[in-house]
Amino acid sequence: MVNGILGKKIGMTEAFRSNGEVVPVTLVQAGPCVVTQRKTKTSDGYDAVQLGLVEFVKPARLSRPERQHLEKNNLPPCKLLREFPAVAGPEGAADSKIGDQVLLDIFKARDFVDVIGVSKGRGFAGVVKRHHFAGGAASHGSMFHRAPGGIGASAFPSRVIKGMRAAGHMGAERVTVRNLQVVSVDTDDNVLALQGAIPGPNGGYVMIRKAVKPPRVKRGFAGSGTVDPLKASKKRAGKK
Repeated sequence: MVNGILGKKIGMTEAFRSNGEVVPVTLVQAGPCVVTQRKTKTSDGYDAVQLGLVEFVKPARLSRPERQHLEKNNLPPCKLLREFPAVAGPEGAADSKIGDQVLLDIFKARDFVDVIGVSKGRGFAGVVKRHHFAGGAASHGSMFHRAPGGIGASAFPSRVIKGMRAAGHMGAERVTVRNLQVVSVDTDDNVLALQGAIPGPNGGYVMIRKAVKPPRVKRGFAGSGTVDPLKASKKRAGKK
């Protein structure tokens, strides 16, 4: 099996847990996907599985190399192709072969996943919007409202230091949101409900993989409400 899947963001809504709690969720049309290529250390220098998202796309919408890449293995047209690293173990990607299907049943409720997508493009933005600068006084006559202020480059070093936070292009970047919890899995309609927000606009493509570093339950994370942080801190203070 592969530890991830491709999908398309539908939008956000809310869901009710069994205890009546209302949580914001993002719906993702995840899969079905197909293994389009298997990369190994002997042939490519690393282990990975290339997945393609099966959609209703015309073959003419793909470039000739893309069509030939899929047609040589009798695979359906796939507009989106992405790689997932091979995972060691009995449920890893070592046994994955070209043509194997990857469905939503690899996830279950309360799992933690990482979502990778491209954030919304905001165009050219100033420092207040882009980097959350406070700006100056809003009073009349201040003459300093949303300007960046001094950048510290005088006679020495007589240049702008690399990495200086300034106005510029905002958004349209690859973003990874970690440790989102799976609220529900609809295997009939291939819809995955994730608690929280994910990058990108509605209709944008995302990669969903099992969390690399999921929260640890024993420390009171991962939705565990059995640990009181205040009591735990008092216990630690008493031991010292």
